[in-house]
Amino acid sequence: MLGRGRTTPAGPTERLRLQLLWLMMIGGAFVFAEPSPYEIGALITIGAFVATGAITLQSGLLPLVFVLLFYCFGLTVSAIQVLSEPKVVPWVAVSWYLAVTMVFFAAILTERTQARLDALARGWTVAALIAALAGISGYFRLFPGAFDLFTLYGRAKGTFNDPNVFGPFLIFPMLLAIQVFFRGTPVAMLRAGALLGVLMVALLLSFSRGAWVHFGLSAAVMLALMFVTAESKAARQRMVLIVAIGLVLLLAFVTVLLSIDKVADLMRERANFNQSYDNGPMGRFGRHVYGWQMALDKPLGLGPLQFAKYFTEDVHNVYLDSFIAGGWLSGITYHVLVGMTLFAGLFACLKRAPWQPLAIAVFATYCGLAFEGKIIDTEHWRHFWVLSGIIWGCALANRHSPLDIRFRPLAAQSKSA
Repeated sequence: MLGRGRTTPAGPTERLRLQLLWLMMIGGAFVFAEPSPYEIGALITIGAFVATGAITLQSGLLPLVFVLLFYCFGLTVSAIQVLSEPKVVPWVAVSWYLAVTMVFFAAILTERTQARLDALARGWTVAALIAALAGISGYFRLFPGAFDLFTLYGRAKGTFNDPNVFGPFLIFPMLLAIQVFFRGTPVAMLRAGALLGVLMVALLLSFSRGAWVHFGLSAAVMLALMFVTAESKAARQRMVLIVAIGLVLLLAFVTVLLSIDKVADLMRERANFNQSYDNGPMGRFGRHVYGWQMALDKPLGLGPLQFAKYFTEDVHNVYLDSFIAGGWLSGITYHVLVGMTLFAGLFACLKRAPWQPLAIAVFATYCGLAFEGKIIDTEHWRHFWVLSGIIWGCALANRHSPLDIRFRPLAAQSKSA
């Protein structure tokens, strides 16, 4: 019998499932309307997996399921006090739905892990490329109507509603492209470089400060984990050389982009972290102080979508919003959920498996996204739940593979190299 995570050649039914996963992720790039193609694709894909008996709920998923149930239950109870407001019920329903998708991704990735991960990664990459090209064409007005359709406030948003969601969506495929430079053929590296260049331009044109920091942090985490888990001293030396060359090329790339006056002006404005809406008693961070005080006084919270009624702006802090929208129960369980996922992700990264490079890229992206949650509300970002589910799926798949934690002292690795 094959171990979990291993695969036999895919039959027609499994190939259909892989195609549905790929299409579902491509749909994640189009969020002009609700429900988006991603929602429709997810319902079809989940239905197909259930109908063909391809979902196995392992006992290792039970802690995750319980935490998600408590989190969503807290949101539901807190919403009762504002149930008459039109957007509250859909907001809570979407929260339950996203929790289900996280469990779905975790469950399906415990079997045929590599093939299903590849399908998700390829679909996400295509989606990011489509969104990036749309954002670039809009920013530079490459065809009539593109600027109005694919930008917001002079910032590229691609096929998303908000530049601040558009930018972070590009980061996982960017990390995958970076990985190719460490283990790919020259042809593969050329393709990865072209992809990375397009996504980098789009990321910069989103003018999302959170996305910029997110990318930097995620790239640093990924490179650190790749360095620690490298097979030999020679591999680590090659990494250092490639990273140095990459930083020089990145600096040259940004310098060329900043030579465009329109880009340079908005870049200077957005790179200033002393924005008027960030500072002051009612600025972003001032609101957080008052919000935490209110959260401690309200065991049931205020209910979903209520914070702006008190402070004129949304929370812009997902950890605070978990308390505000769902009370102490949702607030505590959301923090537990993120902590558990980070721990599971580290386990998935440090264990040798065919999908280890993908797991490292996913975990690094999640780390950046978890950090970005300090300055923006990410609880309804679809790709947050996709990443979370993938991490749990990889961690559970690793439980059934031979124990091989690659976290030995570098000196010991050097002797064996």
